[in-house]
Amino acid sequence: MANYTAADVKKLRELTGAGMMDCKKALDEADGNVDKAVEALRIKGQKGVAKREGRSAENGAVVSIIADDNTSGVLVELKCETDFVAKSEKFQVVANQIAEHAAATSPADIQALLASEIESGKTVQAYVDEANANLGEKIVLDRFAQFSGAYVGSYMHRTMPDLPPQIGVLVELDKADADLAKGIAQHIAAFAPKYLSREDVPADVVESERRVAEETTRAEGKPEAALPKIVEGRVNGFFKEATLLGQPYALDQKKSVQKILDEAGVTLKRFVRIKVGI
Repeated sequence: MANYTAADVKKLRELTGAGMMDCKKALDEADGNVDKAVEALRIKGQKGVAKREGRSAENGAVVSIIADDNTSGVLVELKCETDFVAKSEKFQVVANQIAEHAAATSPADIQALLASEIESGKTVQAYVDEANANLGEKIVLDRFAQFSGAYVGSYMHRTMPDLPPQIGVLVELDKADADLAKGIAQHIAAFAPKYLSREDVPADVVESERRVAEETTRAEGKPEAALPKIVEGRVNGFFKEATLLGQPYALDQKKSVQKILDEAGVTLKRFVRIKVGI
């Protein structure tokens, strides 16, 4: 029997994040040598990473980091396979450390984030791969967002009380208004607008909506003379539903989001909504 102590098992668990039985087995195979056991577990873990590549990662968490002065903020989505891992402390520590790193380094894009060094000699990609090996599930980092401006706010929504936030929203205003930022972010979380304004809707999308509206109206047998007005009304209805500024505000359905912003004298410059797996 290999010569090792409970302290060795504890040390190995802390170094690798592996389960107790896996640590004991590794120490047995390494004749009690902790360094060799670490290497064996990491090799085993990396083999598991390759096997998990084809799996689907549709659970996970969204993490938000907002600067103390609200002049910048980030959202990071870290995905895993099961809600069991998503709610684990180890997974959430990984997600938060990546978010803090992104907030501190302002990477240009997801590729730059993955290639950046999060610890001495370790890239974010290597850090994610290590989490993959330690947690025994496919772990994916493929989406993050970062804003900086006059005022950046966020809202995080839990779809289940025992899970970390599954929906995250960042908003950027042209001036500080904490209550309005929170309200608008909550609205975005609930109603998932695709675009900020009419001007942001791609021309091909508008053309497609107009074509569908016209064909639908003709199929309903509406008078030819009435077609332009009916079609325009339906296209306007699309804008009202798909654009944030056109939607009725969640906290006051009688007013549009644009109207609420105008009354407050605030401009919403941009927003992003991330929902885990979507």
